[in-house]
This record gives sequence, structure tokens and C-alpha cells, in this order.
Amino acid sequence: MRFPSREIVEQVRKEYPVGTRVELVQMDDFQAPPIGTKGTVRGVDDTASIMVSWDNGSGLNVVYGEDACRKLDSVKIICYGKEETWDSRKEAADFYLRAIAGSEGSECERYTKIYTELLMGLTTCTDEE
Repeated sequence: MRFPSREIVEQVRKEYPVGTRVELVQMDDFQAPPIGTKGTVRGVDDTASIMVSWDNGSGLNVVYGEDACRKLDSVKIICYGKEETWDSRKEAADFYLRAIAGSEGSECERYTKIYTELLMGLTTCTDEE
């Protein structure tokens, strides 16, 4: 096996920083999590393999050049002091748009602020001023 260059390792580290949410696309290992399993990046090693804590408890790496995962468009939302991570910005926006339609007053204002921040592309959206 040929190891990737330092430039490739750095490129993968930049593309998949610690905390990035990913979804497994392909892994050729009999102990692999099921395709579609989601997880959180713990880092990228010196062989450009992505180290992932899979949501099902597995810790198998996504091996560079062999396996595949995709980044999720995740977003952190803080509403009424409760922090929640959504793996899909679109699903979060759809949820808060429905919440706006079903609320009024200060509650509607909270949801509108979060919805607006979602549309702006912020990675953390909050109902706080």
C-alpha cells in the first residue's frame, strides 16, 4: 500500500475537521457499520484515514482510497436553552418553518430567528438575542 502525501493528508484534515458529521457510503470490512450509519469525526490520521465515532458504537476508520463517507450539512440549534444537533440543515429549516406557522408571539419570534439563521448558513443557530 502506498501512503498518501502530506499534502493529501492535510487536505483531508481540512475537509473533515474534528466534530464533522458524516454518513458511511462504502466500507469493505466484514465488521463495517451498515451503509448509511452516521458518525462524528474524531480526527484524520497520518495515512489520511478518517477516524470516526459511529453512532452505533463502532470505531472503524474510513480508509483513504478504499472506503467512502460523505459530509452531512449538520447544524447546531439552541432553543429555549436546549442544544440539539441536526444532521440535515434542510430538515431543521423545514421543522422551524412549520413551528413558525404553528406559533404566535414571542415563540414565533424565537422560531423565526432560528429559521433566518438557518437560511443564512450559520453553523450554530440560537433563539437568544
